Amino acid sequence: MQQAKLVLLGDMGAGKSSLVLRFVKGQFFDYQESTIGAAFLTKTIPDLNVKFEIWDTAGQERYHSLAPMYYRGAAAAVIVYDITSQDSFTRAQSWVKELQQQGNPNLIMALAGNKADLEADRSVETAVAQSYADQNGLYFLETSAKTATNVDDIFYTIAERLPKSTAPAASVGNITLSSDAPAQPATQKKGCCTIM
Repeated sequence: MQQAKLVLLGDMGAGKSSLVLRFVKGQFFDYQESTIGAAFLTKTIPDLNVKFEIWDTAGQERYHSLAPMYYRGAAAAVIVYDITSQDSFTRAQSWVKELQQQGNPNLIMALAGNKADLEADRSVETAVAQSYADQNGLYFLETSAKTATNVDDIFYTIAERLPKSTAPAASVGNITLSSDAPAQPATQKKGCCTIM
């Protein structure tokens, strides 16, 4: 089972906790308490042999300084914005920039335009977000935690894009056991013993 640390970043009220709750537990609540610091959840995707360790970070500015502690060592990040808020899209772009500057160069980044069920209140056009995602090498989907639209898709796509880790060779003391070691020819020594 491949374990992967995944972090959610984005503005307060963008729907990070709602997305995670929908993905992990299949639940949605109209009112969700603000996350303090970060929340930790896990979710296994058996058919892809991946277990996500998910850190849902707080969106309030006062918790920003804690974010590097959560995204350090992450295999993937989902940057969430609210399609009805231009400010949250601008904030999402600053998260992308921060991750590009400080994060892991192999980090898989996804941009989630959440609250897609609120089409009538849209202020961030899909084409604008898609163009931004394309320019920055991000996987992009519009999601709705309320209706579950594309929620599983974004996490499953990340799981599929994770680099497949090769099983490390088992180590016993200072001896490394590996099935792909070249065969050594046996040499005969005078006397009693064979040296391998």
